[in-house]
Amino acid sequence: MEKERIHMTQESYYPTRLVEFTLCLCRLSLIDAITSAVHTSDHQDMSHNPEVLWAQRSDKVYLTVALPDAKDISVKCEPQGLFTFSALGAQGKLFEFGLELYGKVVPEYRKNVGLRNIIFSIQKEERSWWPRILKSEEKPAPYIKVDWNKWCDEDEEVNCKQPDDESAFVDEDCESSDDDGLLYLPDLEKARNN
Repeated sequence: MEKERIHMTQESYYPTRLVEFTLCLCRLSLIDAITSAVHTSDHQDMSHNPEVLWAQRSDKVYLTVALPDAKDISVKCEPQGLFTFSALGAQGKLFEFGLELYGKVVPEYRKNVGLRNIIFSIQKEERSWWPRILKSEEKPAPYIKVDWNKWCDEDEEVNCKQPDDESAFVDEDCESSDDDGLLYLPDLEKARNN
């Protein structure tokens, strides 16, 4: 009789443990699913970094933010060299970045908003060549790159043309027209008639 009681206890013990173990696995799967869903929704709400190209002259820094169809552009430029940018890109994604520039700058900047990018012209407080764009000596983030199309070496500055027509830039507090940054071609009909 004692043997049967022990045997029954063991038989009822194992199925109970199996049920508990299964419930525990289900809870873990549910927790993983919830965590995955939270991370996915966080990822959709996260901001992204646009590609930022930079070049300089002894008196200016040029920043080109590659962000097609940018809307709600917000920029802050502080004298100690802090430059922050945010805008909405395609599908309403938030793009933003902040830079601590190598030296001090004049807080008033000029910008040219085009269809594919926004170009900023930032005046340096002191005329000099910076050894790098950022104050930090660490390697810049991968989205920050040299703009070789606008680059000019220090010893060739007098021979370098301005990267863009300065009339295309507008001051920070001026609104740019929808036509800023577009390429204008001559009227072909007028050219044929001449």
